Amino acid sequence: MKRVTNLYKNAFTGLSPATWWLSLVMVINRSGTMVVPFMTLYLTQTKNYPIGRTGMVMACFGLGAICGGMLGGKLTDKLGFYSIQLLSLISGGILFIVLGQLESFAAILACSFVLALLNDMFRPANATAVAHYSKEENITRSFSLNRLSINLGWAVGGAIGGFIASHNYHLLFWIDGGTNIGAALLLRAVLSPSKNNLTPPNKDFRAKTTTHSAYKDGPYLLFIAMTVLFGIMFFQIFSTLPVFFTQVLHLTPFYVGLVMSVNGLLIALFEMAIVYKLGQKNDTIRFIGIGVILIGISYIVFNFLPGQLSLAMLSTVIVTFGEMLSMPFMNTYWVSRTNKDNRGQYAGLYTVAWSVAQVVGPFFGSQLAEHTGFTALWWVMGVISLIAAFGFISLSGKRRK
Repeated sequence: MKRVTNLYKNAFTGLSPATWWLSLVMVINRSGTMVVPFMTLYLTQTKNYPIGRTGMVMACFGLGAICGGMLGGKLTDKLGFYSIQLLSLISGGILFIVLGQLESFAAILACSFVLALLNDMFRPANATAVAHYSKEENITRSFSLNRLSINLGWAVGGAIGGFIASHNYHLLFWIDGGTNIGAALLLRAVLSPSKNNLTPPNKDFRAKTTTHSAYKDGPYLLFIAMTVLFGIMFFQIFSTLPVFFTQVLHLTPFYVGLVMSVNGLLIALFEMAIVYKLGQKNDTIRFIGIGVILIGISYIVFNFLPGQLSLAMLSTVIVTFGEMLSMPFMNTYWVSRTNKDNRGQYAGLYTVAWSVAQVVGPFFGSQLAEHTGFTALWWVMGVISLIAAFGFISLSGKRRK
């Protein structure tokens, strides 16, 4: 028992105070994430839009997120991660409130795109900040703490958002906007250059930096391509998998929610300890490959094993451990190829990879399931996992000096 206690104590100690503050900012920000998860319901039930128009709005969110990742990465290197995080949180907060007041469909489309663009500029800036505030030996744990904050915020936001949506959809926009602005105020209070000496002052926009480009880094571009494949596979968890649970395994919405909650619970209980233990082995790429294969196995088990709730739980446990092995160390890999002058550019490309996968994954998976069935979908996901794992493992030893 003492060994377990020491393991968890060591897993959470040694991180800088700035890292903890950044995680608290993330909790506040993500706990208000209510608009996007309930946007389709808001548009169909409150605005009475057909599903086709709803899809157009969500496509604008996806396109804005992709553009925001690229722009945020470039501006982070130009202006500094603190300024971009602050700009993104405040402007995003204001636009969430504005979006809830719009009546015109064209205005909703335009606002959705600009909102997603500004809101997703936060992600590469935030990733750059996490790397900056971390020591080399605990950078993976710092990103895991950040992931823990995101999961905690999503859990709170989802639970509260569902309750609020059943009473007043418009209130979601005010809460989402308010938490964005609240997170910005906390960021300014504790991590501004004048309040925290670890935060570098704002950069000169006109400054020129001569450093290697992420767009000319061959191994990193391969890593990004494999991340897109990984993301396409990963986002089935939130799109086709719940439908499979209800239509094929005949689970009620209550049990689907119960199964999905296991993912967040296991991450909260085990990820930091696992990352601390494995981080001492300095074998980043191998852990990514194993994690990717586990996620593929979590889908393939549906084609081999019988069961309903027990099978859904087994798959969720496998996918969660695959996620805990791969995603923290993926952050470690991209940071290892950067320096302080180009980190935003690398983080921006990494953000774009996930945004592309978030758009392509659900569409690809749903079309495949509709036209060929879930069995074929799970086999395809298994093949994708093997391709991605091979791609990641081939990067072993290709670190930038």
